[in-house]
Amino acid sequence: MGFLTKNFKLKILILAFFVAIVTGCDTKPTCDSTYFGGKIINPKSDYVVLYKNEISIDTFFLDKNNSFLGEIPSLHEGLYNFKHGEEEQYIYLNPKDSLLIRLNTWRFDETLVFSGLGAERNNLLIDSFLESEKDRKVFMKYYDLSPSDFNSKINQAEKLKLDRYEDYVSKHPNETEKFKHIFKIALTYPLYSKIENYPLAQSAKENYKENLDISNYFYKHREHIALDNDSLMYFYAYRNYVLNHMYNKVNSLGYNLNSDEFTVNLLKEISAELNDEKSRNSMLRKIFIRHFYWNSLNTINKNTVDTFLKCNTDSIDKKLIINLTLDVDKIKEGSFLEDFNITDYNKTQRSVNKLIKNENSVLYFWNPKYIGKDLIAKRIQYFSEKHPNLKFIGVKINGDYKDRIYNLDIKSQYYLEKTSKAHTFLTSQIPRTILINKKGVVVNSYASLSSRKIFKQIEDLAKN
Repeated sequence: MGFLTKNFKLKILILAFFVAIVTGCDTKPTCDSTYFGGKIINPKSDYVVLYKNEISIDTFFLDKNNSFLGEIPSLHEGLYNFKHGEEEQYIYLNPKDSLLIRLNTWRFDETLVFSGLGAERNNLLIDSFLESEKDRKVFMKYYDLSPSDFNSKINQAEKLKLDRYEDYVSKHPNETEKFKHIFKIALTYPLYSKIENYPLAQSAKENYKENLDISNYFYKHREHIALDNDSLMYFYAYRNYVLNHMYNKVNSLGYNLNSDEFTVNLLKEISAELNDEKSRNSMLRKIFIRHFYWNSLNTINKNTVDTFLKCNTDSIDKKLIINLTLDVDKIKEGSFLEDFNITDYNKTQRSVNKLIKNENSVLYFWNPKYIGKDLIAKRIQYFSEKHPNLKFIGVKINGDYKDRIYNLDIKSQYYLEKTSKAHTFLTSQIPRTILINKKGVVVNSYASLSSRKIFKQIEDLAKN
């Protein structure tokens, strides 16, 4: 109860201000501003950024009470998303809305609640998101069912969600068509993603039979879904469905998910299916990096790179991937690591070779643009506990003494200054993990903390 009532007076004041704004706008036809504000418990930074289709709309700074309030002139109805720290979530805004959020960053999505004009829509969307996360865990065990039994589970869940949708629509006859469309997608598309993912889950099994009997009825949802809705490509429920559909389509051609051939054909499928150049380039980049991470090795297939460069039209993306291919070759497995300096949080430069001398070491370079601090912390905490004989050293690419991972020991964290020689093999600034044995020999020059393969790779290093 204390969490809900803390700073209650502040919340009432902000809401009262919202009401005053809206009331004032009713008497001024030219007043079209929308207001977005709220309070952040345990903030991770001093600002909140509002986006539309990955383009920043505005930045709102927190005051001394960790509250913010911003005005958005001439806003168009639709989906937006806001980011704070490494977390983000979607919101739906209408002109003249006055939306207030409240959340605790320790449980970002679970504590996010809305109030003010526009709150009901957004509480529906966040509830749908949280429910889809629960469904994801529940359906994991259903992938062992036959196609017909799995489809029955989907139909049961779909009926409940469509009933909820119809109930809302019947009680809100004046609701906009745009929001009704978004709400229906938020409810149902995560289920349709699971249908597309079912064959992938089957093909990953050791006892997989290629003659899996899946009828056309299994994919009946496809009849009313278009894959080229550019305006929805930035919405998680729609984007995830489109991606799962394309994975399933390439998988049906008989390619192994972990093969270079699969990646090449998936890149081609993305290029063929997505019309919007920006969203197409974004997905091509993310898929290329995702599949590179999966391998957790210092190899990049030339055909994969050539396909990406042919399909992607963004010069910055192309430079990123070209730099990555060059970075991979800068450190050779089986060689000794060339020394360079890293800086501790007392601003003292340290020789990396002296730090890892005579110890099996995991040297991980991180960049919050590509990997979250929470994931790093969880992985390193797990590995450190399981393999206490290993030395773990975290290095922030382009960091400074103010930026670190607070859930890990500061004594094992460092950052790179601009003069460090490490930048010669980090030109892409894409995170890399280097595994080095106690003899100082590199055994893996481009492992990935986000890959499943890293568990076995670190286990092997610990036995070295």
